[in-house]
Amino acid sequence: MDLHSAAFTFLDHTADLGIMVTGLDLRDLFEKAAHSMMQIMIEGRPAGKTSSLQLSVSGEDYADLMVRWLGEILYLFQGESKVVTCVEISSITQSRINSILQTVPFNPKQHEVLAEIKAVTYHRIEVVCENGRWKATIIFDL
Repeated sequence: MDLHSAAFTFLDHTADLGIMVTGLDLRDLFEKAAHSMMQIMIEGRPAGKTSSLQLSVSGEDYADLMVRWLGEILYLFQGESKVVTCVEISSITQSRINSILQTVPFNPKQHEVLAEIKAVTYHRIEVVCENGRWKATIIFDL
């Protein structure tokens, strides 16, 4: 999935930023959630040599898994100055996600920081399947 193809809608929330993401299946949902978060944070076409990174995350349920998953991707940006450009989920269960991420180094000449997300919160977190489509509600602390 291309970074610029993520589809999400903003949710009205008083102090933080909320989004709702939909996907055809769980893999699609989690991939779109990661790309959506990156689109909210960074503007600019990531360029440079990409690096592959394996990322595995465990959680108690789908909602917990989503918070932890996005939290790890957020850490890559905040803690390691890596911009995630592509996500491929190799497997996902209710308690574990295994993926391969493509990243490029953050470059302030190429990337503009649009929003500084401090954390992915558990507030109103929801990951559900409705009418055969998966939906996630995610609130970010800005």
